[in-house]
Amino acid sequence: MAQRRASGKRTDTGQPGESRLPSPDPVTNLIIADVVLRGAGSLLRQRLEKGLLTGQLDGEKARRLVEGRGMVSTLALWGASKLATRSPVGLAVVAGGLAAKVLYDRGKRLEAKRRAKKQADWGTDAES
Repeated sequence: MAQRRASGKRTDTGQPGESRLPSPDPVTNLIIADVVLRGAGSLLRQRLEKGLLTGQLDGEKARRLVEGRGMVSTLALWGASKLATRSPVGLAVVAGGLAAKVLYDRGKRLEAKRRAKKQADWGTDAES
């Protein structure tokens, strides 16, 4: 097969001093990029979490929920995300756990509504 020719001039000549990166050491540049990406990702994640919660809660309570996480919950979330991204089985386990939690929360909400309705009905019967 014929090789494809690159159009235009090469910009990476490999000569020192011509890089647009902050350091001539590639390891330092990798560390800088890693810190910037992790920091930006963390800020973006916190903003998204607050934005999702402010539709359901007031702003101050949403801020406390996002920023007030303890070390245990932070580690648990980190572990779950690592498990989910490493294998399809891990993804299935995490997704199944999240689905179970959603069903549990919905069941608790329905049970609370039933209790409130039952007490309201019982309270009106006692007044009669």
